[in-house]
Amino acid sequence: MSIFASPRFLRNVMLADAASCLATGALQLAFTGTLAELLHLPAPLLMESGIFLVAYAAVAAFVGLREPVPRGLVRLFAIGNFGWAIGCVLLLAMGGFAPTALGTAWVLAQLACVAVLGELQWMGLRRAPVVGWA
Repeated sequence: MSIFASPRFLRNVMLADAASCLATGALQLAFTGTLAELLHLPAPLLMESGIFLVAYAAVAAFVGLREPVPRGLVRLFAIGNFGWAIGCVLLLAMGGFAPTALGTAWVLAQLACVAVLGELQWMGLRRAPVVGWA
């Protein structure tokens, strides 16, 4: 059995998605001003995306803990992760501001993380046996 076909694979990916979003969102909320200054990213962007990420983390954890994991919702999360990756590219390409090297790295790290999570979710959906909501 491949790792992607494991009944726990989608659950683990959803919980990893939740954990990464909670960590990033909490950091952005707790240190908005400091991060804005350090990264040269707009404080409102950090605050609002931090709120979104914490809420997203709660829903992703809820979905990941369902038995079985709802495939239709995982599909939405995968699409959302790919959308966030595109948003990161657009933010850097057309943001109208000049982030520091660390700010660029912050956005690129988010891009990489969500792209990997989205791909893992997509791979898990393609290879896992259909048990729940298709």
